[in-house]
Amino acid sequence: MKIGTGTAAATAIALVGIWGSAVGASAAAPVAPIDPAAFADTVTADAVMDHLEELEQIAKDNNGNRAFGTPGFTASADYIEPLLQDAGYVTTRQPFDTKLQTILAYELSLKGVPYLPPIGIPMRGTTGTGPTAITTTLVRPIDPSVAGCTAADYAGVDAAGHIAIVNRGNCPFADKSAAAAAAGAAALIVTNNEDAPFVGDLGPVGTPRVPTIGVSSSEGAAIGSIGDVPLGFLLDETTQTISTFNLLAESPTGRDDNTVMAGAHLDSVKDGPGINDNGSGSAVLLETALQLAEQGDLNNQVRFAWWGGEEEGLLGSIHYVNDLVTNTPAEVKQIATYLNFDMVGSPNYVMAVYDADQSSSPAPVEVPPGSVATEKLLTDYLDSIGQPWMDTAFDGRSDYLPFIAAGVASSGLFTGAEGIKTPEQAARFGGTAGAPYDPNYHQAGDTVANISETALGISSRATAFAIGSLANDTSLINGVTTETAPVSLVGPVAAQGSAPISSSTLLR
Repeated sequence: MKIGTGTAAATAIALVGIWGSAVGASAAAPVAPIDPAAFADTVTADAVMDHLEELEQIAKDNNGNRAFGTPGFTASADYIEPLLQDAGYVTTRQPFDTKLQTILAYELSLKGVPYLPPIGIPMRGTTGTGPTAITTTLVRPIDPSVAGCTAADYAGVDAAGHIAIVNRGNCPFADKSAAAAAAGAAALIVTNNEDAPFVGDLGPVGTPRVPTIGVSSSEGAAIGSIGDVPLGFLLDETTQTISTFNLLAESPTGRDDNTVMAGAHLDSVKDGPGINDNGSGSAVLLETALQLAEQGDLNNQVRFAWWGGEEEGLLGSIHYVNDLVTNTPAEVKQIATYLNFDMVGSPNYVMAVYDADQSSSPAPVEVPPGSVATEKLLTDYLDSIGQPWMDTAFDGRSDYLPFIAAGVASSGLFTGAEGIKTPEQAARFGGTAGAPYDPNYHQAGDTVANISETALGISSRATAFAIGSLANDTSLINGVTTETAPVSLVGPVAAQGSAPISSSTLLR
């Protein structure tokens, strides 16, 4: 596992470049570059906390949350957007519609007795059984080692009207559900490859599927052991269309054929105000944008994004990237790199950087060129200030997913969610071993009172340093300087302008 020591006598980093003075100017008149290290110190935890207090008050005024499609989400954007406009940014609200699913009732039962505690989690985008449970026996593909990715996996098996049970892996969940539907199954249970619950995603509503849930490995073993005893399966759901939006802000200067992007999701879950998840990333980006506006002309355009619908399956960022891929694929190639900031003030924090070089864990997708250099920009800065750091996997859990799927270089920061801090991590970062990084994750307690200002301050400075550096020069990422045209490092998805990305693309 790669871990930054934070003790190396690292040379202060400054990606020195030449700033341009007009959007779209490929070789604008040289201006003095920003000092990234000095700029990092202008984005303070105190200023970010002020924004977080505003977001918490917005949640209090709006039923305790800022979930997408609610007045609290809109009010959050209404707070951020005028500040950006006053600072000189060109802002856009990118609207999109999405399907929001509500699970009305869910239960597995054996001989009429419900499993308690309940077993399994319905997947996003699943169909339902209606208000009445189905009761039938289990079937598996003809080869139990096969993961049920195609209807052919059920050849020779009478799956009609039965509940199929398959293992996780080898293909997207949507393919497994479609294969079960094609085989005539009435429902599908997907068993995890580890003893942990998980939330699967079947992608956009409308593709063929059956009622589908995910269970842990031990739950799957328990269900699989019942033999020919009928299993009761109830999954009642309703789906409605919700209109929401992404908030985008572009710097008025800098070459727009070599844009630096940074994003954070603005929505909370419905169960709380979402101050760490993800008011923290949103507020850090806001303050960074406001301070960047004070620096004068930029060489590269910087585009900030506050995504809608992340908590329901990365909806906003997927819509944004798919829109570019489908309608203006050349613009995808003009994004030099994407930086993601999701939960950067966790109370029992670690300081983690997305593992672009896969030194700690493999990514479930080919990591785009330039990502390693983007990661190194962040880790070198942390080393330079003596701050320990560690890797966090490119596992598709946040809004970088559609960018890396489209071939855009990416990295970012993360200070931990529901995972448990190890003794080794406690020794490096402080805090409490054996406790979650954020014990208030997706709960009403995710408030300003439970933010680590220490973590927030480190994240704020690292964010500002990276964005300030890349606004100067991206040559270490993609070879682009003031004198050169952008080098295309974008993969085949963007080049083809097809194959829409779904949140189920990497979640298998």
